[in-house]
Amino acid sequence: MSRLVPPPVPESPDAVFRSLRKGRPRYGELVIQGLLLAAALVSVGTTVGIVLALIPPTAEFFERVDVGEFFTGTEWTALFSDPSYGVLPLLTATVLITGIALLVAIPVGLGAAIYLSEYAAPRVRKVLKPVLEVLAGIPTVVYGFFAFAFITPLLQDIWPGSAGPEVKNALAAGLVMGVMIVPTIASLSEDAMSAVPQSLRDGAFALGSGKRQVAVRVVMPAALSGIIAAFVLGVSRAVGETMIVLIASGARPDFTLDPLREMQTMTAFIAQAASGDVSTASFEYKTIFAVGALLFVLTFVMNAISIRLVRKYREVYE
Repeated sequence: MSRLVPPPVPESPDAVFRSLRKGRPRYGELVIQGLLLAAALVSVGTTVGIVLALIPPTAEFFERVDVGEFFTGTEWTALFSDPSYGVLPLLTATVLITGIALLVAIPVGLGAAIYLSEYAAPRVRKVLKPVLEVLAGIPTVVYGFFAFAFITPLLQDIWPGSAGPEVKNALAAGLVMGVMIVPTIASLSEDAMSAVPQSLRDGAFALGSGKRQVAVRVVMPAALSGIIAAFVLGVSRAVGETMIVLIASGARPDFTLDPLREMQTMTAFIAQAASGDVSTASFEYKTIFAVGALLFVLTFVMNAISIRLVRKYREVYE
């Protein structure tokens, strides 16, 4: 006669959780977690260090220079014997050259991204995308000499006579800077478009849409947050670029909107003053930190706007 064996009593969830915690510790995962945390802290610490390095000299600068004069003045002669501290010439040149660069980079970069994502065959994409990204690895000093030695003479042939561009001018710097940031915009935008689910394309094709309609009306809106992030990253790189504007745009801080004239951007002034004969203990040296703080604030505001736009237009697909 067989005995009846009672069914086993299931363990409570707390008991199962305790049994899992009694398992062997995974030291490798702890090490990886620590390394990732250290990497995050390094980036945060670097930002905090930059802010702490900028604040004291900038505060000392504004103890002697009126804030209104700094933001509204149209003469910047900080290193002259009779100094003026109006930052508008540097700010105007930075915005103008960045705008010229975006007029080149956005249509070219976005067009390249659409082609690679929607039109190119897989074999063609594997060849073209690495070739495009090689442009991002070219040193910016090479771009600067290219703008100075090739683009500027070409512009002078287009506009001959006294009305033509000067030897150093904002237009040549902006055009070449636009070429420089094309790979950034194209690569990030293409990644965002490639991440759009294929089911959205298939549904649009099933409704009778052509490739152009699918690319422009389906894929681009779905990848809009990534495209905006690519644009803002390109703008940030253009605003912070130094060598191209230093070589091709010049070092004359004139308050003008004529792109054929020589200009000086904020980054070019920082490079000029930091590499010159200005004493680190002088007041003139503190102008570098004031201009750098303004540049930091501009970049921070652009990134904050970018984060807000990305969150607003982000599309989540399952």
